[in-house]
Amino acid sequence: MERPQQKRGRRRCVVLAVVAVLLLVVIVAVVLGLTLRQDSQPLKTTFIARCEEFKQYDCQKIWDAFEQAYVGRDPCKVPTEAYDPFIAAAYFKPECNRMMFWSKTKDVVHDFTETNNCFVTLEDTVLGRVADGLTWCGKEGSSETFTTGCPGWSDCANNTVRSFWNRVSAAFADAACGDVTAMLNGSIPTPFSPASIFGSVELMRFSSPRVSRLNVVLVTQTNSVANCTNASFKELQKELDAGIAYNCKEVAEAQLQECSSKPCGGCW
Repeated sequence: MERPQQKRGRRRCVVLAVVAVLLLVVIVAVVLGLTLRQDSQPLKTTFIARCEEFKQYDCQKIWDAFEQAYVGRDPCKVPTEAYDPFIAAAYFKPECNRMMFWSKTKDVVHDFTETNNCFVTLEDTVLGRVADGLTWCGKEGSSETFTTGCPGWSDCANNTVRSFWNRVSAAFADAACGDVTAMLNGSIPTPFSPASIFGSVELMRFSSPRVSRLNVVLVTQTNSVANCTNASFKELQKELDAGIAYNCKEVAEAQLQECSSKPCGGCW
């Protein structure tokens, strides 16, 4: 038969084990909570630093307008208009005849604009620069910003990041004036896709006479499968506002790299 002191000792061990487990749970919860709260700090730091590169904005105000669009919301229920205050705070001056749009050519177009000052992409303005390549979202009932566990681009239509890029792309296209240029990819069978941001958001907002011409630069390589006679460009022209002239030019990627130091208009 078990003695009373043995029973008490066993009960003490059980109590201590339970306490230890509870303490471990509390510690994990605290650490996890701190980690989630700190998630927003690298995002905010990067955002503010990029904004300050432009030396003309109240970057804290822009961050606040950006953050209020998604904080406390279901990350799949953030409509594009939620970013309207951010657009208003991050107003930029239109660059007539210099605005460059792109689809499936991100690295090529940014390598080009980085060394050639003739064109400006969305990511060269404060609208696109502050969030380029970043991921963020909020959660219902939380005042925090999260950078992990957020829905992907195709997980839901109104996710935090997708709505942002649709909204800023619309604002950039709304400002387009004069001759505008679009750099598309000749290495894919369908260079123009009506489902892309360029096809579904930006192109639809070019209006005459504010926009006078659309110049398509089709970037080609030795193994390219498309040229300016590609059937998808007929669809593009159908969607283009009447009164806007259209032109397409095939330009080798190697030529783009060589002409970065040429005067504007000397590349194609």
